[in-house]
Amino acid sequence: MRVLLVEDEKVLAESLRQGLSREGFVVDVAHDGVTGEWLASENPYDVLVLDIMLPGRNGYDVLRNVRERKIWTPALMLTAKDGEYDQTDAFDLGADDYLTKPFSFIVLVARLRALIRRGGPQRPVVLSVGDLQLDPNRRTVTRDGEPVALTAKEFALLHYLMRHPDDVLSKAEILDNVWDPAFEGSENIVEVYIGYLRKKIDVAFGVHTLQTVRGMGYRLLSAPSAQ
Repeated sequence: MRVLLVEDEKVLAESLRQGLSREGFVVDVAHDGVTGEWLASENPYDVLVLDIMLPGRNGYDVLRNVRERKIWTPALMLTAKDGEYDQTDAFDLGADDYLTKPFSFIVLVARLRALIRRGGPQRPVVLSVGDLQLDPNRRTVTRDGEPVALTAKEFALLHYLMRHPDDVLSKAEILDNVWDPAFEGSENIVEVYIGYLRKKIDVAFGVHTLQTVRGMGYRLLSAPSAQ
């Protein structure tokens, strides 16, 4: 679940980035409107979090320009209680939700998950690949009706794989979409977590759907392959 946070208060932005990362989100951060708009236009995000009062270009102009480009990524606006704009302006310009500062981090996470769940019309609420199901809202995974317990990172990895069934995904692609942009470790961490995930969703059920494609990456098959 990839989030773009556009917030010029650097201490707040870093606090939110760390908190959201612990909740399983991959967070990109911009501290001004111009950079935020460029990132929102050039990258596929699941949700945008836009402060209103930003240097370079305010959050409303960022949102207006993004919507004019036919980019419908759900957007949550962060508004100041005594700000120049109000919630009506936010919705008129294409925002999907808003929070007034100061806000509860728990509420923010709940709102973001709700927006991601709603997503665009092409994104199902519950992802299904074969008999594997993942519910982003309830944070649950089942295989053939049996619950599978995953850590936050394993859940994020499976969520990304299930959004691209049968596609070969490179380690670099997985790192970009599942790990924090500040991660500086080896890309072999992907192989380690693929192993963790395979034990839980495949080995435990006697199937083989999480496949290693030598020299290319990994793919989650929609139908089990021969061992």
